[in-house]
Amino acid sequence: MQGGNAVRKILFVASEAVPFIKTGGLADVVGSLPKYFDKEEYDIRVMIPKYLCMKQEWRDQMKYVTHFYMNLAWRSQYVGILELEYEGIKFYFIDNEYYFAGPKPYGNIYEDIEKFAFFSKAAISALPSLDFRPDIVHCHDWQTGLVPVFLNDSFQNNPFFQGIKTIMTIHNLKFQGIWDMKTVKDITGLSASYFAPDKLEAYGDANYLKGGIVYSDAVTTVSETYAEEIKMPYYGEHLDGLMCARSNSLRGIVNGIDYQEYDPQTDKFLTKNYNAVNFRKEKVKNKEALQKELGLDVDKQKMMIGIVSRLTDQKGFDLIAYIMDELCQDEVQLVVLGTGEERYENMFRHFAWKYQGKVSANIFYSEAMSHKIYGSCDAFLMPSLFEPCGLSQLMSLRYGTVPIVRETGGLKDTVEPYNEYESTGTGFSFVNYNAHEMLNTIRYAERIYYDKKREWNKIIDRAMAVDFSWNNSAKKYEELYNWLAG
Repeated sequence: MQGGNAVRKILFVASEAVPFIKTGGLADVVGSLPKYFDKEEYDIRVMIPKYLCMKQEWRDQMKYVTHFYMNLAWRSQYVGILELEYEGIKFYFIDNEYYFAGPKPYGNIYEDIEKFAFFSKAAISALPSLDFRPDIVHCHDWQTGLVPVFLNDSFQNNPFFQGIKTIMTIHNLKFQGIWDMKTVKDITGLSASYFAPDKLEAYGDANYLKGGIVYSDAVTTVSETYAEEIKMPYYGEHLDGLMCARSNSLRGIVNGIDYQEYDPQTDKFLTKNYNAVNFRKEKVKNKEALQKELGLDVDKQKMMIGIVSRLTDQKGFDLIAYIMDELCQDEVQLVVLGTGEERYENMFRHFAWKYQGKVSANIFYSEAMSHKIYGSCDAFLMPSLFEPCGLSQLMSLRYGTVPIVRETGGLKDTVEPYNEYESTGTGFSFVNYNAHEMLNTIRYAERIYYDKKREWNKIIDRAMAVDFSWNNSAKKYEELYNWLAG
């Protein structure tokens, strides 16, 4: 007990978390966010599957807690629980080699559907043996969508579970966990009444994320603009009606980034460390080093634009492909890092061959190279079709690399467009999903970079001064937890 108030107990349930397993931004949120809460007021713990593909060094540190058998519909399944404390946060791992043995955390959707039904039920079933009864179970993405559903169903007869609240956080509405109803009924053992249109059923199939949204006490997503966008058909992925129906309990909370890991002053991947005071002198040394390393023309005056991304349609690469030849006529260099759709990988390889010394295509992923791009480039291009939150623009702001973005989702919430009349803004943005509107915005940025260097440097000053660390997000989540727990 602290100062007369009970500590609020929160359990994050998710399919991945750094540093144990990561395929995307979800893992950063689940692994990083819990560290930023006031420990005297919040006891936040995390539960994820114990995948066999986790590094051995992590598996060796896990301590066995207990195991039991659980019914999943008509089968009886082994559930092992292990734990490990990392950076002051307790992580629990649900063990079952039948489900979690593959080479990757996700595989075929029909296997994942059963795997995460098992994980969702096991996560709840494990609670009584943990000596930890959460006030709130905070679920992340479709893989945990059945947690609020199961809690509503078979667990309600047990007094231990009564009064536990749930939150469903949508990191990307595109992924919903959809499979045919008959199979899902058979896997979950849920009664037919759960498969009605106002519950799990959607367009004839069963939808895990929909179940989580319907049955949770609150719904969040990862930026305020995205929370508004998903109420509209264009962004709503067929669930816009449901998002509107739940709008009074839906809120957007922007993700943060780990300001210790992403810090130009201490970043071990940079040739030259710098900060908000000395970037004018020091940052350019990283640019020259990267130009040499990548075989680009070494010229510290030349504007260098970076891209670190999955090379997919969602990220706006069809726009880039459309204007690539035109852009390469300008006084710019382009450095690309990432993998994805073959046509975009080959498109960048082609332009790197055609415009040697101007374009560098790095069709792989490297943590070190991503940090070098954030720490060396003048601008960072992110023209997404939709972007629930986006982390790359937050990293580029932190490194004083001016973001050029499309006004959607988290990009709109985190990048303030430059206004030359008021001398405000932290980046450049365009509204319509249109290749030439994007090109005009890039060229406007070029003009400021070349012709109004002092203005450009002031944009960097403002960009490096904004705070998108996890501290801000944690405060918003604290408000939500306090509101929900009453």
